[in-house]
Amino acid sequence: MLAAATAGLALYNNLLARQALAGRPLGRFIHLRGTKLHFLEAGHGQPLLLLHGNGASAEDFTTSGIFDKAAAKYRVLAFDRPGFGLSPRPVGRFWTAGAQADLIQAAAEKLGVERYVVVGHSWGAAVALEMARRHTRFVAGVVLVAGYHYPPPRLALAISALPAVPLIGTVLRHAILPSLVRLNWRWAMEKIFHPARVATLFAATTSGLASRPSQLRSISAESFLMLASALFPNRRYADIAIPVGIIAGAGDQLFDAKAEALRLHAEIDHSLVDIVRDAGHMVHQSKPQAVLAMIDKVAALASVADPVSGAPIQVSGS
Repeated sequence: MLAAATAGLALYNNLLARQALAGRPLGRFIHLRGTKLHFLEAGHGQPLLLLHGNGASAEDFTTSGIFDKAAAKYRVLAFDRPGFGLSPRPVGRFWTAGAQADLIQAAAEKLGVERYVVVGHSWGAAVALEMARRHTRFVAGVVLVAGYHYPPPRLALAISALPAVPLIGTVLRHAILPSLVRLNWRWAMEKIFHPARVATLFAATTSGLASRPSQLRSISAESFLMLASALFPNRRYADIAIPVGIIAGAGDQLFDAKAEALRLHAEIDHSLVDIVRDAGHMVHQSKPQAVLAMIDKVAALASVADPVSGAPIQVSGS
């Protein structure tokens, strides 16, 4: 009976997962390196790449309004990172921040995108930082939103990584966790948005995607990678020589985002920082104007960067 109930739950959750994909905004797919990436594109001008956080998708930037507003002056490309939205996450690979940075860069090259500014939220900020470190010749500037730059080892990370474990993780992802995610969705939204109000459009459009078994595997895998980064740190941010904008919500309850932002700002010479009041981890949803303003600042600095080093000729700001 237990096995039958588990199988029934798995079938039900997979049906809901297929329904969650129906009606999603369909952009374009680019095939490369044995996989494919789904992305949304709009606008003209300097290229701007947008990378969402763990559990979200490219729609994070459409529901916040950042995608459409930025498209008024930039060529904007918002990617579903591997395993999120409509982008698959092939098994047998460690999709580290570095691996994802290389994949996004390969996509940019294939699309003819050069000297771009890249925005990363939360775990997407780790990918954006890796792009700045590994592909300086192509990256003109970086904007980091609510990034977890110096993660300490935490029990919560280990628990979040459990669904990535073979066999037991498969059962959890397909039969148990989707229902738990749906039951606790309101609480989770209040936690990541606090002290700001929950953005209802984001909450409504993301719930079905985030509770899919395939996306839960990606979420837990990235939690494991964050735990590995905490246990075996290998962080070299001081050598980043392009303009970097750092944004954090002063009320972020997931971690001390303000301290993380100020520490990174002190480590990177060519950086600007903005600690946004009355905002939490989803600062880009609650205060999109702060992110748009930082994008403009970084893009302006990138336009006068030294053509050899990539460093801005002059940086001023807090």
